Amino acid sequence: MGFKMGIVGLPNVGKSTLFNALTRTAAAQAANFPFCTIEPNVGEVSVPDVRLDKLAAIGKSINVLPARMSFVDIAGLVKGASQGEGLGNQFLANIRECDAIAYVLRCFEDNNIIHVSNKVDPLADAEVVETELMLADLESLEKRRNGVEKKAKQNDKDAKLTLELIDRALVLLRDGKSARFVKRDAEEEKAFQELQLLTSKPALYVCNVDEGSAENGNAMSKLVEDYAHQHDAGVVIISAEIESQLAQLPDAEQAEYLESLGLHEAGLNRLIREAYALLGLQTYFTVGPKETRAWTIHKGDKAPAAAGVIHSDFERGFIRAQTIAYDDFVALGGEVPAKEAGKARDEGKEYVVKDGDVMLFKFNT
Repeated sequence: MGFKMGIVGLPNVGKSTLFNALTRTAAAQAANFPFCTIEPNVGEVSVPDVRLDKLAAIGKSINVLPARMSFVDIAGLVKGASQGEGLGNQFLANIRECDAIAYVLRCFEDNNIIHVSNKVDPLADAEVVETELMLADLESLEKRRNGVEKKAKQNDKDAKLTLELIDRALVLLRDGKSARFVKRDAEEEKAFQELQLLTSKPALYVCNVDEGSAENGNAMSKLVEDYAHQHDAGVVIISAEIESQLAQLPDAEQAEYLESLGLHEAGLNRLIREAYALLGLQTYFTVGPKETRAWTIHKGDKAPAAAGVIHSDFERGFIRAQTIAYDDFVALGGEVPAKEAGKARDEGKEYVVKDGDVMLFKFNT
């Protein structure tokens, strides 16, 4: 199960520097020049989880495999992208393939780094990006509406639902609001997602601040936090420059470097966790002598769907799942003592998996 978060932003806001740090590579050429990222760069990252090592120690596992998610560094966006300006067409095509969007916003002053608008204003930058996405959504829906309306007039039930959702979205978009705010119920969600609206994707505003503001932010990041709350988006504060330096250090030296800056953890860890949460994801574990592994599922997934993440055969032939809560597994010292204490449960097809569950699936082949 792969999940992608697209990293977007105006040129020279630090998004490629951030991507390089995330993937610990120089794959995205970080240069002080617009459009230095032309082809999307995709990097997989591990989701930080302190629980893994504890479980692996108890299970005496040879290998430890964390959950993974992908970040996509997408070419710098400029005003007019929805009409093909800059690298607009490529930008829009690439971002449609992502599950969520991280907007990197420049929240620092530096005369040596040019700004595409010649002025550092993160809220204006956010509005440029959001506006281009809204314009693209408007164009997409307006082109699609006539065909859907014809089918709806022929009493096509699905077309009627789609038309209703299109009209709800158009009202909001024409009023300058994102499609995230379209009201829909669970039955309408699938049809809504099929519209593939850019502004319906979960959004995370990433405030790229100066080194001295990495812990608590600054005046500019505070404005972005307020803006994010108004726009139903997540927000995280990070210094791409610090993360870039940190990524070049051996693991043993990273804690010392962070401590010298008065920081408790890498900003990237917060970013990855926030992205994971924004996508509505959670983790369950499998533990054994060969490996301890974190598996990614959606919140609300039932046991068969969780089993299917390992292999589709597990879902098709699902019988039951032996389940031990993480806290019980750790406190009691593993599977056998958890069983002896009555903390191992056999759960059926309707069981909603909880974050941290340690699971063992029984299935028919």
